Amino acid sequence: MGGPEVAWRGGRTDFADEEKLPPRGRLPDGALGADHLRAVFYRMGFGDREIVALSGAHSLGRCHVDRSGFEGKWVNNPTRFSNQYFKLLLANEREWRRKTLPNGVEQFVYVEDEEAGEDGEEEALMMLPTDMSLLSDPQFRPWVERYAEDKELFFGDFAKVFAKLLELGIKRDASGKVVNEENAEQGYRSAPKKSDTPTAPAKGGEMVQRRKDGAKL
Repeated sequence: MGGPEVAWRGGRTDFADEEKLPPRGRLPDGALGADHLRAVFYRMGFGDREIVALSGAHSLGRCHVDRSGFEGKWVNNPTRFSNQYFKLLLANEREWRRKTLPNGVEQFVYVEDEEAGEDGEEEALMMLPTDMSLLSDPQFRPWVERYAEDKELFFGDFAKVFAKLLELGIKRDASGKVVNEENAEQGYRSAPKKSDTPTAPAKGGEMVQRRKDGAKL
């Protein structure tokens, strides 16, 4: 995918005691803003620069309305890792417009003429309210600008912060062996299987209403 090499070290096991698993739903809510991002990532020990670097992962993939409630891709080529996410945020800053999806969820879109599909309709790029908050927040924005200008700086920072994310909560000795007491050998246990049923909020639901109320951008 063209991205940086991220350090990874194995050795930890999954919890066998489900009571020790953190509750679901602790990922950032894309419908909210800068304060929410800080509430989530500060708790895990990440700073503003690291939050912006991690947001650059939106260079890859796209949203699916039946899963997250949002729809679309952030960049033109969502299968190649780059700093295009930051470039597009800035280049189209005055062109991003709010759009309410049929499910009631609000996101931002930008349509490029050359992105017309086979049916003649233009495919819009999208940004979440959390993405747009990186522009309006005075501490986040300078890092958006620096990463847009310097791909190698972004790649270096992303590799470090993603490696840090992978190691959250892990303690190792001088040899690199995991020494957490909870890491005692209890046999491998796979993570719970994801539901085959889409879990995006239905129109009129509590989450949709919270999103309709808007985010502090």
